[in-house]
Amino acid sequence: MIAWSPRVQAVADFGFTQRQARFLVTVMRHSGVCLQRQYATFAGIIHGQTTRKFFAKLVRLRYASAYRCRHNRGRVYQVHHKALYRAIGETDSRHRRPLSPARVVHGLMRLDAVLADSELVWLATDAEKAVHLTALTREPDRLPHIGIGTSATTGHVPFEKFPIGIDLDGRAVFLYLATDSEVGRLRAFLQRHFELLRSLPAWTLRIVSPPSPIGLAELHATTARQDLTATLRPVLMDELRRYFDERRKVADGGYEPPDQEHFDHAEQAFNSPRCQVLYRRWLTEGDRVFDFVSEGLKPALESGAGRIETVILPHQYRHLLPLVNSTTRKPQGPRT
Repeated sequence: MIAWSPRVQAVADFGFTQRQARFLVTVMRHSGVCLQRQYATFAGIIHGQTTRKFFAKLVRLRYASAYRCRHNRGRVYQVHHKALYRAIGETDSRHRRPLSPARVVHGLMRLDAVLADSELVWLATDAEKAVHLTALTREPDRLPHIGIGTSATTGHVPFEKFPIGIDLDGRAVFLYLATDSEVGRLRAFLQRHFELLRSLPAWTLRIVSPPSPIGLAELHATTARQDLTATLRPVLMDELRRYFDERRKVADGGYEPPDQEHFDHAEQAFNSPRCQVLYRRWLTEGDRVFDFVSEGLKPALESGAGRIETVILPHQYRHLLPLVNSTTRKPQGPRT
């Protein structure tokens, strides 16, 4: 288990109750931003004077900055105080950086998703993910190839910014935020995580979305099922390898395919968004990326070892975008 108590006590030493400290630790580790309603949900209390006093204290003592929402109906709070982050061992956390519209939306959704499932142990940092997933995996030797550690030492992309939850049975829950209908990012996410998912005995892909647009979560879930189960026959794999190799040579210049008609046909056949993502990864990671389309994860999904589920959050977030655009440089409460 993660050593939560020392972190919570370190934050409580700044003059917060244990409950307030636990909330602040959760915010700093997973989002950096929060709303008053999220604290009320976390604490199991009615959103009232107790909540307002807590957030007023955060702003007054410069532990957080408050940003106006559209029509002044509320505030988004960014917890940024360096000493607080230092107390939990994450002084250089990305959550202390200036806000952007996407970061606000993703951060609030991420926090809602974490708060909605308190039964899971939520892993936030690469180091935590490496330790816990190494203990769970059936093939620990594969883990360095998917980015445990830093990209400088492995040569590959490190873990995603999304938290990973571990349940009491050892099932790993991978969080993915679906904020629009663009599924290209999901395809890249699945391909980067393929080796890890393949090596785990039990895993769940949890796709989280706001209530609208309607069908957003299911769109991503359908894409995930298709990409994780559709595989190519050996003869098509040979064609794909040949096409990728010739395509790179053509892009480098000074090369003409010996059979231009065959190349043109392959270009049309492998023009799907899935193959485009695969090609970009192949350029940097080599032939190992072909496992994604030659093996897939259909057996895991059919047996129940692998699951794809959707969670529709009860709140909207897009109304916060004008807030960030107009107040990023003018928060209420000085930054420290």
